[in-house]
Amino acid sequence: MNKIRIISADIAKIAKDRLLSDAILFPRRDWKDGLAIRTPNWLGDAVMALPAMKLLKSAAPKNCAIFAVTIPALRDFFRSVDCVDRVICLSGAHKAWSGEDSAKVRQTHSGAALLLNNSLRDAFFFRLAMPFRRIYGASARGRGIFLSKSFLFNPDGLMSKEHHHASRYLSMAYAFGAEEWDGTFPVFNEIKEPEIMSAELVNLLKNKNMLVVAPSAAYGPAKKWPIANFAKVCEWWIKEKKGVVAAVGASSEIANASELEKLVSSPDFANFAGKTDIMDLIAILKKAVFCVSNDSGVMHLSAAVGGTGIAIFGSTNPFATGPLSGRWKIIYSEEECSPCLKRECELGHYRCLESIDAETVIKTIKDYDSITCPPVTGIACPVS
Repeated sequence: MNKIRIISADIAKIAKDRLLSDAILFPRRDWKDGLAIRTPNWLGDAVMALPAMKLLKSAAPKNCAIFAVTIPALRDFFRSVDCVDRVICLSGAHKAWSGEDSAKVRQTHSGAALLLNNSLRDAFFFRLAMPFRRIYGASARGRGIFLSKSFLFNPDGLMSKEHHHASRYLSMAYAFGAEEWDGTFPVFNEIKEPEIMSAELVNLLKNKNMLVVAPSAAYGPAKKWPIANFAKVCEWWIKEKKGVVAAVGASSEIANASELEKLVSSPDFANFAGKTDIMDLIAILKKAVFCVSNDSGVMHLSAAVGGTGIAIFGSTNPFATGPLSGRWKIIYSEEECSPCLKRECELGHYRCLESIDAETVIKTIKDYDSITCPPVTGIACPVS
């Protein structure tokens, strides 16, 4: 029988990981007005990049800005963090830049750019927009011809038990001379007033004993814990903890949340999947007492805003992409085939997920009642 393991992220080790020996040195005048950072496109990756962006803001000379070059879906996310001075929103995620996109990047007067994604297309358009500036990024897809310097990472080491994915971003920040990460995230500022939130959301945020569940995952079924198990956890919370439950997810994840809503069938269950923007979601996660999630963007975001929770891992690697918080626990099964990193199980089963029962998750939640979570710093107060 395979062992079920419960672990938490080793933040101290992640902070000390240096996957590069490179050092970027250039004088203050070469920074111009700041650093343009091309962010990752996925919410989870964007959250894992925040520690590096926070460090780069501290490392930049005084009066130099950090410009987040990102996609429309993440515009408000980066507007909300205090390590970003200005957001440059591209017209789309996976298409050629428009003339306006190039102009907006050029008009930042950045002295350098750092690409935290692996896009060849973005490297090309950054070079066109900033022809005489320094452009840095990981070596990928033959884009080195457009970069002033390519960072070479060992692909095997990045997905091992040795290195968290955030270490990749942190290592690039360290190359800029940044100080070692202290384990905290930038402050998330409120940029949406309760007056413009839906009445349903405002009422939800009044609850003082809320469990948030994220029963879906964009990656695929190999990351989705059975809905019936989520339902048992929700029913236990409502009955034993006398609290309310809110299910969250993107528009593409409404079906999973709706299935869960039918199974729980309680007036204390609220289905917010597809009903929130990123700032609504941040408000919910700040207010929640606890969160139970698959390996997803919600998991990473909850950890970043100071939440406490449990992440259930299936096909993905808990050591490489686990939540960056000592307040979270990761539950996974040591199957011989896991982590396979597949979207669907090629062996015809999902034993890595199905072997984790609801009782294990409930017991782990109960265990939090007898421990003291690490203090949270750098977190703005939730909506009251």
